[in-house]
This record gives sequence, C-alpha cells and structure tokens, in this order.
Amino acid sequence: MTDSLRGFFDDIEAPDRSLVVLNRESPDPVRGLLDSLLEGGSVEIHDLDTPEPEADIVALVEDGEVLARSTLDELLESVLLINSDLYKTGTIDLDEVVLPDVLRGLDEVPFRVRGYPASNKEKLLLIVISRVIERIAAETGGGTLRASFQRLSRLDDERGTHEVYESVSGAGVDVHVYGVGDIDGTTLPVTVHTGTSYPYRRSWFVVFTPPEGGREGAATGVGDGGAPGDYAALVALEDEPNVWDGFWTFRPELVSRIERYIAEQV
Repeated sequence: MTDSLRGFFDDIEAPDRSLVVLNRESPDPVRGLLDSLLEGGSVEIHDLDTPEPEADIVALVEDGEVLARSTLDELLESVLLINSDLYKTGTIDLDEVVLPDVLRGLDEVPFRVRGYPASNKEKLLLIVISRVIERIAAETGGGTLRASFQRLSRLDDERGTHEVYESVSGAGVDVHVYGVGDIDGTTLPVTVHTGTSYPYRRSWFVVFTPPEGGREGAATGVGDGGAPGDYAALVALEDEPNVWDGFWTFRPELVSRIERYIAEQV
C-alpha cells in the first residue's frame, strides 16, 4: 500500500524512450525549443537523416521501434510556441488544448522540470498535461476530478484557470480542489480541501477517473489516452524550490489508486 504521493513513482513503468527528429530542415532555434521543453527530463533527442521524403518529423522510439510520430509543426503549434500566460489568461480555450502523439507517448516516463527563471519552457509541459486532463474530464461530462493548486487563490486570480474549472464542474464532473487556504472561498461549484501539509504545499496533481464503466482498456499502448472517458493523472512534487519531479499516466489501475489515495489520505 502506497503511503505517500512519492510512492507512486515506484509504480510507473518508466520505459526507456527517446525522440528522433527525422530529416530536419527547420533551423537550429526551432530544434532548440524542443530541447528546452525536455531539457530536465530523462528523454534523449537525436537528429537522423533517412531516405524518407518527409521532413521535420519527430518520432517516439523505444528499442529501435517507432511508437508514434508528430510533425515539428504540430509541436510548435500546440506546445513549443505557446506561452504559459496564454493558459492563465484564458486566451487558449479548453477545447483547443492538444497533446501531440509523441508527448502523449511519454506517459509514465519520469521527468524533472524547472520553472522560470531557470527555464522558460520546461514547466509548460506540466501546464499542457494538466489542461489535457481537464479537457478529458469536461468532454466526459461525469466522473471525478481532483486537482491541487498550492495556492487556492489561483482559482480566482487566473482567469483561464477559473474558466476551465467553471466548464469542468458545469459539465457534471465532481470536482475537488486542494491547496493552502489563502482565500475565504470561491464562487466555483467545487469541493474545496485546505491544509498546510506537504501535499497541499508542494504537490501538483490533476487526476481524473471517469464514471463506472469508463474506457477501462483505453491506455493499452502509445497514443492511447486523451479521449473522453479515459483515466488520466499527472503527479508532480516540488522537493526543491521551483523544481518538479513528475509523471503522467493513462493506465486505469494506476490512476484509480492515485485517486483513491488522494481521496482517503490527503
């Protein structure tokens, strides 16, 4: 029985996967954006020229096998050229959030990301994964979403975050939010959990379990996860100031155990 959020890191599969940029024609600054996104993680990125006619394709590789592909343009449009402030201000609508296949395929790969000023991009990965899980919840229209914010005032201070949780709860999802109680209350129809222990101050989790009978078999391979009815979880812990260790998963059994731990122990 796991006795902490940190304990779930021992339960992930941690596959040895890498990214390969095939037939790169894009300039070095574009390649640098990809590097900066995953700089703190355990995922290596290589360039490779092949006889294929297509250029600027990013492949997810494990043991020499290509598991997923995305174009560099897809990565640029959905992640690499995005500023985190666009999510905070609500400039990007929830239904516009997209997780390219090669990033979705990094599920259960442990990573470490740094926030600003150490990095302008790495923490964005957490934000995008969070929004993807929130989109899954909203499109499912039921189930339970549990999310931590460290400071609950973010729910009202960040217009984009407020709109997202207004949409998710309005879709019929049972929403529970966790954090240090630095506000008297929120107008959102959510269940508020406040505290000062480690999970409230130093964790970043977004965990969705669909209604009973959801897509139990959804997360059986790379590219799965991200559709209505899927199980999905992000768990990240801030053991050093502004440095996060984390992972995301679409595995129903693991997501259910994470959700149960939060519901019973946090």
